[in-house]
Amino acid sequence: DVQLVESGGDSVQDGGSLRLACKVSGFTAAERNIAWYHQASGKQCEKVADISSDGVTYVGYYWKGRFTISRDNAENTVYLQMDNLKSEDAGMYYCTAVRGKPIMVALSPDCPFSGMDYWGKGTRVTFST
Repeated sequence: DVQLVESGGDSVQDGGSLRLACKVSGFTAAERNIAWYHQASGKQCEKVADISSDGVTYVGYYWKGRFTISRDNAENTVYLQMDNLKSEDAGMYYCTAVRGKPIMVALSPDCPFSGMDYWGKGTRVTFST
C-alpha cells in the first residue's frame, strides 16, 4: 500500500524551528523525485523544496538559507528542516512524489494538483504569540 505520511507540524513562535518528515511506504523514496509544498490559508500552493532521485536538492528563493531538504534512505523518509520560522510560513505542508520527471510546478491554485504520482495529506504549522 503506497503512502506518504507527513508529520512534525506544530505551533511555533517567530524564529523557531521545526523538522517535518515525509515517511514513504510502498515504494523506495530514492526512486522518485519528492517535493514539499506549502499552502497558507486562502493562498496558492507553492513549492518550497525538492530532492531528486539522484539526491540533488533545490530550495526556493524565499526559503533559501532557512530551510533544508534531505532524505534518509534507511528510514525511507524525506525531511524538511525549517529554521528561523516566520509567521508567513504558517499553513499546510504537503509532500508529493513523481517518478521519471522533474517537479516543475512552482505555484498552483491548490494542493494537491494533478501530474504527480502520490500526495500525502499534509501537516500543519501554526504560530503562537
